[in-house]
Amino acid sequence: MSTTLGQVVAALEAAYPPKTAESWDAVGLVCGDRAEPVSRVLFCVDPVAATVDEALEVGAQLIVAHHPLLLRGVNGVPADDPKGNLVHRLIRGGVGLFCAHTNADVANPGVSDALAEAIGLTVTGPLAANPVEPRDVLTTFVPRADAERVFAALHGAGAGALGDYRETGFAVDGTGRFRPEVGANPAIGSVGDVEHVEETRIELVLPRRLRGRVVAALRAAHPYEEVAFNLHEMAELPSSTGSGRIGELAEAEPLHVFTQRVADALPATEWGVRAGGDPDRMIRRVAVCGGAGDSYLNAATAAGVDAYVTADLRHHPAGEHLAKGAGVPALVDVSHWASEWPWCEQAAGVVEREFNGTVGVLVSTRRTDPWTVGATSRTRRTN
Repeated sequence: MSTTLGQVVAALEAAYPPKTAESWDAVGLVCGDRAEPVSRVLFCVDPVAATVDEALEVGAQLIVAHHPLLLRGVNGVPADDPKGNLVHRLIRGGVGLFCAHTNADVANPGVSDALAEAIGLTVTGPLAANPVEPRDVLTTFVPRADAERVFAALHGAGAGALGDYRETGFAVDGTGRFRPEVGANPAIGSVGDVEHVEETRIELVLPRRLRGRVVAALRAAHPYEEVAFNLHEMAELPSSTGSGRIGELAEAEPLHVFTQRVADALPATEWGVRAGGDPDRMIRRVAVCGGAGDSYLNAATAAGVDAYVTADLRHHPAGEHLAKGAGVPALVDVSHWASEWPWCEQAAGVVEREFNGTVGVLVSTRRTDPWTVGATSRTRRTN
C-alpha cells in the first residue's frame, strides 16, 4: 500500500508537535489532500517560488518547509498575489505544503540541534529550557481490599502516566484510625467509637490540568464517606525541549578558527559569517540558536558559554553585549536561512526512518536567503 500525505504529516507532527508552537505561529498542513499518495517529499527552509519550482521539477507530492507561507492572516489567495500564486501552483501541481516552525525550534531534537551537529558540537541541553508540564503528587489512604480498585479509577482518570510508562504508583500498608461523630454514616465502624483499619497508602503523580478529574474519580471510587487525601504541587523543572542548545567542542580553538568552522559547516551566503570578540579567545563551550536569536543574549551569558552562534544579530544589542567585557560570550552571526538549513536533513530523516526508505526524500540546496549581492569596500577602511 502506498503512503498517504496524511501519514507523512502524522510522522512529522509526532516529531514536531503543533501544540508546542507559539500562539502567533501558523504551522501544519497549508494545502494538500491527506488521502493522496506521497512517494517523494522535498524539504526546505522557505516555501518560495524557487522551492515550488524544484518540487514540481522533481515530482514531489509534498513540500516540508520550516518557515510558514501564510504567517499573517489573509482574506484570500488570488493568483495575482505572490503568496496566492504559490498556493495556486501547488494545488494545480498536486503538491501539498506542510510547515513546522516554532514547534521545530523547541523540539528535541529540533532546529538548534541540527545547527549544533553541523558545527560539531556535542549537545548538553537547551539554552532556554521549557518547563516540564506542571504536575501534582496525590496521596490517599484506602482499605487494603479496595486499593486496586481505587488505583484503577485514578489511572483511568489520567493519573500515574510518566513518559512511556502508564499505571505507575506507590503503595505501602499501614493502619489508619478515625472516630465517626454524630451525623456520620461510616462505611466501616460505628458512630462514637475509634476504629482502626488496615489501609494502603497510595501515591501517584498526575498532570495538574487533570487535578479536578482525578480528585472526582478518587471520591467516586473510594469507599469512605469522607476521603482523606493530600495534593502537593511538584516544583517546576526544566525539560529537554526549548529554544537554542548548549554544546561543547571536542577541543578548544581560537575564535577566528571557530568562526571559520561555522562558515565551513553551513551553506555559503553573501552574508557570510562574522564574529565579535577577541579573535584569539579560546572557544569550547558554545550556545547556538537557529534563526534570529538576539533575545537570548542574556541566556547565553548566564549559561557561561565561550561563544554564541545565531542569526540576525542587531547592531545595538550586539554592541551593548560585547561592551560588558570579559564575562560575556563572543558572538558569531550567520545568515538566518543558513542557520536553519541543517534542520532540513533532520526532518528528512524523520520521514526516511518512519517509512523505511519507501518515501523518497530530497533536501533542497537552492539558496533562498534574500541577500544575493555582497561587497566590501576597496577604498576606505576604519579601525
